[in-house]
Amino acid sequence: MRGAYLVALVLIGSASVPAWAQQPQRQRAYPPEMPGAREEVYKRIDGTVLRLYIYEPKESEPREARLAIIFFFGGGWRSGTPAQFYQQCLYLAGRGMVAIAADYRVESRHQATVAQCVADAKSAVRWVRAHARQLGIDPDRIVAAGGSAGGHLAAATALLPGLDEPGEDTSISCRPNALVLFNPAVILAPVEGQTILPADRLAALEERFGAAAEQVSPFHNIQRWDRLPPTLILHGRADTTVPYRTVELFCEAMRKAGADCELIGYEGQPHGFFNYGRGDNRYYRETLEAVDRFLVRLGYLTENSNN
Repeated sequence: MRGAYLVALVLIGSASVPAWAQQPQRQRAYPPEMPGAREEVYKRIDGTVLRLYIYEPKESEPREARLAIIFFFGGGWRSGTPAQFYQQCLYLAGRGMVAIAADYRVESRHQATVAQCVADAKSAVRWVRAHARQLGIDPDRIVAAGGSAGGHLAAATALLPGLDEPGEDTSISCRPNALVLFNPAVILAPVEGQTILPADRLAALEERFGAAAEQVSPFHNIQRWDRLPPTLILHGRADTTVPYRTVELFCEAMRKAGADCELIGYEGQPHGFFNYGRGDNRYYRETLEAVDRFLVRLGYLTENSNN
């Protein structure tokens, strides 16, 4: 294996401006501004109310249960807003999906640990599956998606055992049927053969995690599962926040375990390149087209004549 990567160090210590902060002003406001969304409360905890922002297709009486996709925003588990994926939700609702942007606790607003962020993400997927009939969706066609730390949370719902909210009905599965990950943080602990962080720094990171590093690291839990969801990863090759090699290692491990894992690298692109409002929106469009093709390949959507 090449190099030494511990993504948590970079995410937490990077001085670069986080991707969510480079969005148009409305898309980084909190509480989020989500015009046209129907709001549902999926969790109340420690005085915090967590909501889902739901965008539905225009047809009032769908002929069959629809696909749902749940987006988790980025921001290093420290900050961010569901509005990061507002534009993606609009597009995918227009393609006939129920598109949902989920709020969750973060460090800056709720002093949340990464483990608590994971618990919220699992709660969100469970709520959607438990309310499938109300939402008009197929409970066996739920996609978890997200960017950066939100990509980590999407992967966590599929791969991390435990870290459930105490008292939650775990008979309802939190595992999605497919994953769409935008520059996700998928390696949060040392990998065998790589240089290890100094013990004091690793201890500080684990305190932030609220759990052992391997317990919150999707890469380190792939082998726990017999069935893995088909996965699409969209990642900038020039990403210095979450190095490209980490997703290569993750996808290699997923494939070795029998999963369908598609990795698309974008030359010269940094962290957060996919966000709406970045540059001329070229990569927002290209990544969304790639998501569309992936979902068509899975049979979740019909061909889009505009792609």
